[in-house]
Amino acid sequence: MTTHVQTPATAQSRSASAAPTRTYTNAELAALEHKFTAPNYDPLRAVLTTGNGVWVHDVEGRKYLDMLAGYSALSFGHQHPRIMDAFFNQAKRLTVVSRAFENDQLGPMAQELCAFTGFEQVLPMNTGAEAIESAIKTARKWAYLKKGVAKDQAEIIACTANFHGRTTTVISMSSTPQYKDFFGPLTPGFKLIPFGDLNALKNAITKNTCAFLVEPLQAEGGVHIPPEGYLRECAQVCKQNNVLFICDEVQTGFGRTGKDFAWQWDGESARPDILALGKALGGGVYPISAILSSREIFSVFKAGDHGSTFGGNPLGAAVAREVIKVMRDEKISERAEKTGQWIREHLRAIKSRKIKEIRGRGMLNGIEVHPEAGDAHHFVELLLKECVLCKETAKQVIRITPPIVITQEEAEWGLERIAKVLGD
Repeated sequence: MTTHVQTPATAQSRSASAAPTRTYTNAELAALEHKFTAPNYDPLRAVLTTGNGVWVHDVEGRKYLDMLAGYSALSFGHQHPRIMDAFFNQAKRLTVVSRAFENDQLGPMAQELCAFTGFEQVLPMNTGAEAIESAIKTARKWAYLKKGVAKDQAEIIACTANFHGRTTTVISMSSTPQYKDFFGPLTPGFKLIPFGDLNALKNAITKNTCAFLVEPLQAEGGVHIPPEGYLRECAQVCKQNNVLFICDEVQTGFGRTGKDFAWQWDGESARPDILALGKALGGGVYPISAILSSREIFSVFKAGDHGSTFGGNPLGAAVAREVIKVMRDEKISERAEKTGQWIREHLRAIKSRKIKEIRGRGMLNGIEVHPEAGDAHHFVELLLKECVLCKETAKQVIRITPPIVITQEEAEWGLERIAKVLGD
């Protein structure tokens, strides 16, 4: 089986007959992508053309189990029928109008998202990095107008091994050299501390500190889970020092870790002042992100301070509204917790001298391999040959993060192949 790509046709040929198609192979399409796109990615050699649920096919008909789920963007699987219906129904009505006008989807979406998360207001954007940029701008303006920090002196504390996006400002707080090298001059105003170290946070706060930005669970950093109570204690320290507590849940939100949001593992007292969302909020079909906060914090903005042409567009808002309904109706968080525990149990049952540790929470899991066994990318390529799609991170960790809707039977199919590749 190969894919058929329509070529340009003249008006005359379109009216006379269907446009001609050309058949491409995996290799030909990969060559086209590498020739005509910038070399900032080195994808695995699977040219995907269709997907449904947890399964995808390449252009030559090979079937794969998706155990990456678009870094959580596909938490509800490929082509979720309810989300697709919401997308197509809205696409037929109205797609983009810009924020110069109001639309009939943004207000209801904001109300429903606030009710679902427990926050007062929403600032909608498009991508996860834009959400983090919005959180940074919010925290800085709050510091100058509300806290009294001297102009241009606001500092934000973040953690080493973080991943908050790829914009110039966001990479300025990265501890990964490749993300920063040759992209300077970098944006000042960031301070890094070790993830999970409460004392480091206490010692890093100064009169100019406006916010502490943290992932409740570091995914790209290597699937690192903080000590129990860490987020709750961080929230308390921030409150005591008049510092905003910001949680980046772009990857961990919407059930991925077995709770609606990962900060909830430490209880209501760990509630952040600003919550950043993305990826799964778009249901795997449309990019939408947002930050949520209180009316008091967002009051620092006035019209014209910040915005996005596509942010809050009716198509994205309609999709997000259905995502919230699916979260409740299909008990996504509960499924993530139950199936995730089951997956970890089976991973830990693999007899392997290659595996150093299995760690995770909900459906965000990692297999750390011993360096002497090779790096994680080697095993990711072997799993590709077994028709299991996953990706490495932090060099030695294989991410096992399938769509939350995966069944145990489907997961077992993948686990058998993981055991074949990693087992003794």
